[in-house]
Amino acid sequence: MDRKRIWGWWFFDWASQPYHTLLLTFIFSIYFAEVATRHFIASGMDAAFAGARAQTIWGYGLAASGAIIAILAPILGAIADSTGRRMPWIWLFSAFYVVGSAGLWFLMPTQPALINALIFFAIGMIGVEFATIFTNALLPGLGPRDEIGNLSGFGYAFGYAGGVVSLAIMLLVFAETPTGRTMLTGLAPGFGLLDASTREGTRFVGPFTAIWYIVFMIPFFLWVREPRAGHRPLNIGGAMRDLWRLIKSLRHRKSLAAWLVSSMFSRDALNALYGFGGVYAGTILGWPVFLSGVFGVVSAVSAAVLSWLGGLADRRYGPKPVIIFTICVLIFVCSIIVGMSRTQFFGIPLEPGSRLPDVMFFICGALIGGAGGAMQAASRTMMVRHTTEARATEAFGLYALSGKATAFLAPALIAVTTQITGNQRLGIAPLIVIFLLALLVLHWVKAEGETEQ
Repeated sequence: MDRKRIWGWWFFDWASQPYHTLLLTFIFSIYFAEVATRHFIASGMDAAFAGARAQTIWGYGLAASGAIIAILAPILGAIADSTGRRMPWIWLFSAFYVVGSAGLWFLMPTQPALINALIFFAIGMIGVEFATIFTNALLPGLGPRDEIGNLSGFGYAFGYAGGVVSLAIMLLVFAETPTGRTMLTGLAPGFGLLDASTREGTRFVGPFTAIWYIVFMIPFFLWVREPRAGHRPLNIGGAMRDLWRLIKSLRHRKSLAAWLVSSMFSRDALNALYGFGGVYAGTILGWPVFLSGVFGVVSAVSAAVLSWLGGLADRRYGPKPVIIFTICVLIFVCSIIVGMSRTQFFGIPLEPGSRLPDVMFFICGALIGGAGGAMQAASRTMMVRHTTEARATEAFGLYALSGKATAFLAPALIAVTTQITGNQRLGIAPLIVIFLLALLVLHWVKAEGETEQ
């Protein structure tokens, strides 16, 4: 195996993870929820309904970007495979990543342009998701079949480690505490260069994420190369015919079809759990951004460790048992979130000022990070077992379609349930059902996969 090429491939996970850690889950999503909630309260809305409204529009924003990704992912994958080229697409969607994340700087704490922020967030999300499709397609060519699980698991672990480091830097140097100072320096954000009164320290999470990606994608672009011998002229018609052939073949490839459906449900629910965890912490538990960031460090460290351990388990037992176990853990976590609030725990009243909800949510965060990371790494391995190196981008495009075909579903169900009930905790309940469906369909997935075309 070419270790330098492998390290370059791993650096994509390190470079791109902050979009998920800092923007989707722990810093920007919470800041967005805070700003939106205060905006709605200022307009005369009750505090509880203002929080629910903030969660609702965040959910619809995630659903819209997911729908775009679902439509285009398999098409772009088929086109890339028809030309034998993946790197130009990674360059293109890296630009989306950088522009989208940098644009989040403009969400001001007063008179916020909420829709503009959601548009920039969607641009960045499209960038990171599509770039991931094409980098995942490089995985089958990195090593022998029995090493793919370990390579995938370490990649996720390395990525989560990058998430931990980037989150720690944000918390220590940039994100304001309630005093307007940072945790490390005791100065105004950014060593005194940013204005805490306009939340510039927290808003800097967008540009910081863009800069992080630019810097740490350098090893990827230097060390990961595609052989020129495999390049072919663009043939969109042929690519679409190949894609349609692959889709029709699912009638006879029951394991692949079942895997795509199962992963569709499990990844949709997991992404929603990531996307709404920070909003829950900020609005239900009343956590400020900096405390949610500490929670994020705990979650990301857990994810790094358990993704690596999951990769070892994948190599020894295969990806399917790892996926089953992690889905069960995530169902347990969702049940805790639905049953807990600041004042009660599964109907049992809590003493005023009880820290039990905070402790339990920290535990949930560790479980979400660890189980989610291990599940995604094992899922990537399972997809490799259902394709070949030559058709990997097309297959991972179809895999992205399965992950995004209903990407609007979980956020939309959360948004609709929250809107109908006016209760954010009950809004999370649909995720339990979605995870259970993923487990049910997984029964028809062959542990060893199937690669015949």
